Amino acid sequence: MPLTRSLPDAAVVITGASSGIGTATAYALARRGASLVLAARSEPALREVARTCRGLGGRAVVVPTDVTDPVAVERLAARAAAEFGRIDAWVNNAAVGAVGLFDEIPVAEFRRVVEVNLLGVAYGMRAALPHLAAGGGGVLVNNASVLAEVAMPYQSAYNATKHGVRGLSDTVRQELRVTGRTAISVCTVLPATIDTPFFRHAANHSGRELVPPPPVYPPEVVAETIVRLIRRPRREAYAGGAARLIGLQWRLAPALAERVLGWYAKHTQFGPGVRLTSSGNVFAADAEASRVGGWHGRRRQLVRMGAAFGFAAAGTAVGTVAAITRRPRAGR
Repeated sequence: MPLTRSLPDAAVVITGASSGIGTATAYALARRGASLVLAARSEPALREVARTCRGLGGRAVVVPTDVTDPVAVERLAARAAAEFGRIDAWVNNAAVGAVGLFDEIPVAEFRRVVEVNLLGVAYGMRAALPHLAAGGGGVLVNNASVLAEVAMPYQSAYNATKHGVRGLSDTVRQELRVTGRTAISVCTVLPATIDTPFFRHAANHSGRELVPPPPVYPPEVVAETIVRLIRRPRREAYAGGAARLIGLQWRLAPALAERVLGWYAKHTQFGPGVRLTSSGNVFAADAEASRVGGWHGRRRQLVRMGAAFGFAAAGTAVGTVAAITRRPRAGR
């Protein structure tokens, strides 16, 4: 069901608002006059984002929140409702990552990624649902990733949590429908690689510099997708054309796509630099109110590496269609 109010009259909660996609989404909604409740661990960064939002024409309230604490998330929801009288939309965006081989990522870090990326979304949904219902309906947007549909080596914890977010979203959407609470929409966003500080802040146990696999899209691509979902909800939406292509390839021929994407990620996910083992921002906040990570130059690599991946995807599609076409003949 669409948003019951226009964006200038809507109150929206955004977690992970202190950098990257969360910051870009806050700015996109502020330009449309929305009232925002900004949540993340880093209060100084949130305050800077809030100042910019006010300058863009929106209203903004800062509520420092660790999404792994369900009590804190409930307080966030209560503060939002008290400040603006209701909650019209809630964007679950907070996420962290730990890069390295599955059996080399410390257990504590793996657990923390699950707590932030999956349980944080669950806590946000539980806190938001009663307030959305009390306001006559609303929209829940869960920012997953194309890695909710496919998989990439060295990203086991992140992959697992994003698959979980997608499954959780689907399940809650079903439950709302079968219990007659159709005024609340649950939407999932599946972005491609996005130019954010995420890749500099992730825990790193690879010994190498982590860089985003091209093509790399600006965070505004995701922000505008989220705005559209709030206005006109739908089950899922890709952000970035590469995400749609990769998802299609995975559905057509998962075994081959798994091999191709594994090869691609291995050759594009690491830079030439050496990096010491680090926990990044998994346990400690280090956001700086920056939308981008400075990876825009990586888009040029699409010509060299991305094109090869695109050709592989096309080959996968053609091969799959041919195989399907031949099957009936084999049975004759």
